[in-house]
Amino acid sequence: MFSFQRYLFSFVLLVFLAHLCHGLFEGKAHVRIINGLNTGEECKSKDDDLGPQTLGFNKFFEFSFGPSFWKSTLFFCRFWWGNEYHYFDIYKQKRDEDRCLKKCWWFVQATGPCLLNGTIGAYDICEEWNPELQGGSSQVGTGIYDSKHLKSIEKVG
Repeated sequence: MFSFQRYLFSFVLLVFLAHLCHGLFEGKAHVRIINGLNTGEECKSKDDDLGPQTLGFNKFFEFSFGPSFWKSTLFFCRFWWGNEYHYFDIYKQKRDEDRCLKKCWWFVQATGPCLLNGTIGAYDICEEWNPELQGGSSQVGTGIYDSKHLKSIEKVG
């Protein structure tokens, strides 16, 4: 009979191998943020700060990354223009993994960001800005993201 340590070792090895295979088969997620205003923006995950960007009207910023095996990847952004600023969770793996199909393109406007509907080719899946919370966003204490998966990334077009 196998001892408990052998079962535990086998389980840990299986989880590790599943994590490696997940990265090989799942591929990267791509996020593009198109500016429908003249905004500044800054995006980050729990571990990765992509830095501030200043984009002109209809210019974009994009980045790519390997989603987490645990389905916990979260990137959030702060947008500002004039005297306004808003936050939005630009990529929540549990929300976006299936609906984006690895290509999350957002058009940012004053009322909130709208996701590209790949079926009809229009930005018609609109979201509201994150509610104002102490700390500014719903990112506080959420999302585990390993920086080694971040392959960048920053393009302005």
